[in-house]
Amino acid sequence: MLKKYPFNIRVYGLLINESNQLLISDEEEYGMRFSKFPGGGLEYGEGLPDGLKREFLEECFFEIEILNHFYTTDFYLKSAFDDTQIISVYYLVKNLSPINLPIKTAPFDFDGESADGILQSFRWLNLNQLKIEDVTFPADQKAVELLLKTLK
Repeated sequence: MLKKYPFNIRVYGLLINESNQLLISDEEEYGMRFSKFPGGGLEYGEGLPDGLKREFLEECFFEIEILNHFYTTDFYLKSAFDDTQIISVYYLVKNLSPINLPIKTAPFDFDGESADGILQSFRWLNLNQLKIEDVTFPADQKAVELLLKTLK
């Protein structure tokens, strides 16, 4: 008999601009505020690259090219929102079209209200000032830790 396990596959992009800055998404959803990388949940029938490209179009309104795989979570992680196990996959990406997002300088600097109750804003973080605490979730923190090691 086939057993079903509650896995939640997530896919995220690490976008570094020409000024050596990393794009971060600040969000408010389910009554929580968190900072993460652009990306999100894989939909049924979708591969990782297609899911990441879709997420960037939905969240950031521009197309990306996936450069290479960066990291996949290698430890158990329960979702902060439900009883699923999170598996996060990170890719280094670059934008294929201009970035026309309103960029904020302060975390959680949201513009008004949202019809679906989800608030989002974006910031660039300088890589030479990047800290693990700049992102909220443990998988993202591990990705930042690894990114900082590659920058040394």
